[in-house]
Amino acid sequence: MSLTLTVHRATDQIGGNCIELATETGRVLLDVGRPLDAPKDATGLLPETLCLDRAVDGVLISHPHQDHYGLLDELPATWPVYSGVSAGKLMHLTASIFGTAPIRDYRHWEGGTSVEIGPFRVTPFLTDHSAFDAYMLLIEAAGKRVLYSGDFRNHGRKAALVRQMMSAPPRDVDVLLMEGTNLGSDKPTKSERDLEEDFVALFRETPGRVFTCWSAQNIDRTVTLYRAAVKSGRTLVIDLYTAEVLELLADAGKLPRAGWNNVKVVITRSFARLYEMKGRKEFVERMAANGISAAALAQTPNKWVVMIRPSLIRDFAAKGVVPTEADAWSYSQWQGYLEQPDGVALKAWFDEGGSRPRHLHTSGHASTADLMAFATAIGPKALVPIHGVAWDTDRDGFENVVRLRDGEPLAIV
Repeated sequence: MSLTLTVHRATDQIGGNCIELATETGRVLLDVGRPLDAPKDATGLLPETLCLDRAVDGVLISHPHQDHYGLLDELPATWPVYSGVSAGKLMHLTASIFGTAPIRDYRHWEGGTSVEIGPFRVTPFLTDHSAFDAYMLLIEAAGKRVLYSGDFRNHGRKAALVRQMMSAPPRDVDVLLMEGTNLGSDKPTKSERDLEEDFVALFRETPGRVFTCWSAQNIDRTVTLYRAAVKSGRTLVIDLYTAEVLELLADAGKLPRAGWNNVKVVITRSFARLYEMKGRKEFVERMAANGISAAALAQTPNKWVVMIRPSLIRDFAAKGVVPTEADAWSYSQWQGYLEQPDGVALKAWFDEGGSRPRHLHTSGHASTADLMAFATAIGPKALVPIHGVAWDTDRDGFENVVRLRDGEPLAIV
């Protein structure tokens, strides 16, 4: 029996991962991501080289980001999908509210415990990434071993997991499929703990509110902001969706959520209406016990760290919550999003109010130095680059590199 690797998409772009491992008797897919540059309503985005006629033993989702699972709705409904427990919950919640992927029954693994999927033995390793419940995957079949890095970093709140793998790596890895998002870039890679202190300083020096834009599913960032708010005597104000994300993950660790001191939920008209349309009125009513009206944010302004996103602007403005010169705002995501229409509108809103901007962020991906250190620690027979745009110009220092084109099969010998 032999093992063949095909990267259907992601050899020369960031996101949209779709990778196949196949033997004569079975195959699995590693992620099935929506390309980051795909138009919002575009369909028919599966790679042309991916055969849909042959059965798949499992679609393995490394983490719950759209560029890794966003094309599940284009796959046959009979193909089983595997993920971490919390990742499955998050994908199901997002589909239930926003309709961004089909609602499926996910099969789950536990970190560090191997599972047999057809002819493949899969061992998931919980890792450090801006997505919650993210995994690296070791896949064994036909006497070969392939390690899929998924997306990872070495400066978040779970960095110890990456360092643990580097100190005791899987042995005899034939192929390392490794992401290279930050290769050749200068994206910030300071630790979440250092970022926390930056936010503490911002919260203490700002006389008014601090509006902060971050992803509800970036739990590391939520923890960072909560801890900084507590240290500076402020209260973190989150929206309904973020409140539900945190409640959903309550069993996964000691995470801040509605009902805790220094956490309030702002219930805006548009979000409440969306939740009621989706049959989630009970959740809205329950959150009201820990809620705060948008209008109250105009009072005692030095008390609040307010979650902001473009969809909240209209409801905030209707209640008199508009940026002022006493306020500050922080875009705690990749700055490139500010060049998109929603980001432009958000920036204009704060510019009009004269609020002070601060870009406090750190990347969800490993730095070039950390990528090189990880590859060296694993010591694969072949390093197959994926999920990056600089692998052809900035790979000096990486050994045993095998460059593939999208759709090009590689027999692992």
